[in-house]
Amino acid sequence: MFDTHELGRRPGAMQRLSRSVEAPADLGVEVIGVPAGATVELDLRLESVVEGVLVTGTARAPLAGECVRCLEPLEQELEVDFQEMFSYPDADSRLRQAEPEEDTEEETFFVEDGLFDLEPVLRDAVVLALPLRPVCREDCPGLCSECGARLAEEPDHQHHDAVDIRWAALQGLAGTNQDGEKDDVSGPEPGADEKQEK
Repeated sequence: MFDTHELGRRPGAMQRLSRSVEAPADLGVEVIGVPAGATVELDLRLESVVEGVLVTGTARAPLAGECVRCLEPLEQELEVDFQEMFSYPDADSRLRQAEPEEDTEEETFFVEDGLFDLEPVLRDAVVLALPLRPVCREDCPGLCSECGARLAEEPDHQHHDAVDIRWAALQGLAGTNQDGEKDDVSGPEPGADEKQEK
């Protein structure tokens, strides 16, 4: 929770804040995210407007996850900018009365008793900024599709052509009758007997 009492409700007033907060649980997606309890550095600018408090900020946090190609652990740094309006409850009701026909699906955040909760805004900003397919390095070759070996550690990794055991017995015959050659099953040369009689 952040306090806006010092800022007040005078339009045009501004306040800058720098805070270090602990990351909430599940701040990320399955393959990468901010570890729970990790330090998130926040630089915020709070501006008082008629409707509420406009919060503009930057968040910096460490990321931990695994490479989607080789499944090795990886660590990265995330920096993300965000901006959100936190409305005063009474100002929000006045706006709704003034524009009853406007139907918006955007989530509305409020300043309640001079306090606002930044966590849902921070969570949305961080999750949207996460890499969809994190990799340990841009040219990561991944894993061998046959044995699962990590190709970055074995650049010369290769497999010989596997022999189907159902055909293994025929391997010994390979090369015996090639290129259409046939075994010599012909009889004696024609006229051979006549030559012998002479």
